[in-house]
Amino acid sequence: MDLHQRYPAIADLKARARRRIPWFAFEYLDSPTGTEATQTRNRRMLDEVLLMPSILHGEFTADLRTRLLGRDYALPFGISPVGMSGLFWPDAERLLARAATAAGLPYGLSTVASRRPEDVAPDLDGNGWFQMYPPRDAGIRADMLARARDAGFSALVLTADVPVASRRERQTRSGLTSPPRLTPRLMAQVARCPAWALGTARLGMPRMRLIDDYAGAVTGLGSTEHAGYLLRTSPDMEYLHALRAAWDGPLIVKGVLDPRDVPALEAAGVDALWVSNHAGRQFDAAPASIEALPAIRTATHLPLIFDSGIEGGLDILRALALGADFVMLGRAWHYALGALGAAGPAHLADILTRDLHANMGQLGAHTLSDLPGRLPPALTPPGCSPGKPAAPPADAEPA
Repeated sequence: MDLHQRYPAIADLKARARRRIPWFAFEYLDSPTGTEATQTRNRRMLDEVLLMPSILHGEFTADLRTRLLGRDYALPFGISPVGMSGLFWPDAERLLARAATAAGLPYGLSTVASRRPEDVAPDLDGNGWFQMYPPRDAGIRADMLARARDAGFSALVLTADVPVASRRERQTRSGLTSPPRLTPRLMAQVARCPAWALGTARLGMPRMRLIDDYAGAVTGLGSTEHAGYLLRTSPDMEYLHALRAAWDGPLIVKGVLDPRDVPALEAAGVDALWVSNHAGRQFDAAPASIEALPAIRTATHLPLIFDSGIEGGLDILRALALGADFVMLGRAWHYALGALGAAGPAHLADILTRDLHANMGQLGAHTLSDLPGRLPPALTPPGCSPGKPAAPPADAEPA
């Protein structure tokens, strides 16, 4: 079967995953918060980023290589950390780690994943990023960091845009609780998804195993909260400085939308900024991530990672044109697993790669560094000239 005939786009993978994943799990994966305005805004603002086609460039193959945080990548995208991945597809974390290693992509593992860092370590080759929801206890923090380091994770991601639990109304309506309990209502949903059910029966209902190592029995949570909230704190700059002192590899802060936050983050010794509104899952009045990106690019010389709203290779090019150095996707990889099982992530990587090549051919863009020059003049960020990234601020230290 030619997968590209049946599933040529992320939307096709999503449609099939919806049929193969129990509804409560799919809603947890797919739901934003509130009236879903931020998720809608992400899509609308991405569509407003136009790129100018360029003609008469002859035959060429676009070069998709990029360098980020001291590592070379053949492709400018990776796998974003997603909490409780194993709920969406059995053994998702290990399947995604293997796929990332095979394709040479970075793989992000969440603190609230259903696998521990040690569980996925055999499937990584130095390309793992450990995403931390910050524990308030310094001893637990130190132990988590040591475990991530010993498991071979090369970068640390501090997620800063989840200071409190969000209200995901669609998730609540689905009947999902934390930890997941298979009520009769949920069992009826599981019965319609035999592949998911068989895999989950073999591995057991997913839990936040890393959190369980510290939390033990979990009580006192609301229906949409999870065990991580028993351990988590809302970090401040002092917390960030403590992480910087404790972690000797690349440190990334995720959830940056306001350029006014940039100077303090630079001063704290952060190695990269991750521009994200959490795909609309946290706050329903946030600007679109792509809307915030140009001002942050102008404000810093640090590498910028981008997510939120990406639905194909063209969206990746839009983000790179506006100043991102790298793009991460989360939901799409899980749609791929839900649609095609273990074969899904490789197919998604192929979809995105083909899409990048096709659109760069239309743009006459030989390399990723050509993309800013394909923006119409009104969209060119301040300090950009055709084919060049934004200049660092005048008082920035050399990169």
